[in-house]
Amino acid sequence: MRNTKVTLAGVELKNPVMTASGTFGSGAEYSEFYDLSVLGAVVTKGVASVPWPGNPTPRIAETKSGMLNAIGLQNPGIDVFLERDLPFLKQYDTKIIVNVCGRTVEDYCAVAERLSAEPVDLLEINVSCPNVKEGGIAFGQDPRALENITREVKKYAAQPIIMKLSPNVTDITEMARAAEAGGADVLSLINTLTGMKIDIHRRTFAIANRTGGMSGPAVKPVAVRMVYQTAQAVKLPIIGMGGICDGEDAVEFILAGATAVAVGTANFADPYAAKKVAEGIEAYMEQYQVEDIRELTGQVR
Repeated sequence: MRNTKVTLAGVELKNPVMTASGTFGSGAEYSEFYDLSVLGAVVTKGVASVPWPGNPTPRIAETKSGMLNAIGLQNPGIDVFLERDLPFLKQYDTKIIVNVCGRTVEDYCAVAERLSAEPVDLLEINVSCPNVKEGGIAFGQDPRALENITREVKKYAAQPIIMKLSPNVTDITEMARAAEAGGADVLSLINTLTGMKIDIHRRTFAIANRTGGMSGPAVKPVAVRMVYQTAQAVKLPIIGMGGICDGEDAVEFILAGATAVAVGTANFADPYAAKKVAEGIEAYMEQYQVEDIRELTGQVR
């Protein structure tokens, strides 16, 4: 029996595969296709302290080898999450990671505090949200703001925290070091790349927000590079994501330095995608006689 278990900040996952926030809801839709217990963890859609309506429509556009989205982190808020979504996820033998979003540091801390006594394993802090108090620049694009929000959320969180890094920066390692300095337990990357699509027939923007987050297979080489750079720069475990569609994609991230991986946009094209990625990793280990998944982590230097 080959060992696929990995550990993130003291939390053991049965395998390194999880879902990427915003692509899996809270799992209810996908549970109709397969048993969510086969996954190492389920990462929820962003949860805010109050309901968020999201951006105006249209807010999704397909691109070659990917998609753009400007959903705007629409979510029903922490109260609905605790009443409806968390009890649902507790039915499954998988770790629960809650993605937290906010517009101010206080917003994030409020959600972390509400979750501190709940049966949640890790918190993923989405620092790609615009910082309202600082004129709209994302928390994750300013190293000082990133270090500060990490340190503040740590004061309220009972669970280990994952800082989800934005790729829309000049130097990803500067951001990784800032999160580490602030006390982050784990890093996840990459979040979406900022992109734009223009409808040439209507001669206007394809999505109402003008720009959106680009994800899917087209971003994978950028994501692998950033995971590799980050793994060389910090000592924290990394969750790698960005264009993972199969087990081979996942292994690439693991060899680059990721302890775990998240499957995102692929879930939209194939509801079984995350399950297939987990099976694909096992098939790779079988093919190359790898006894323990940890033998692969960061093997390419």
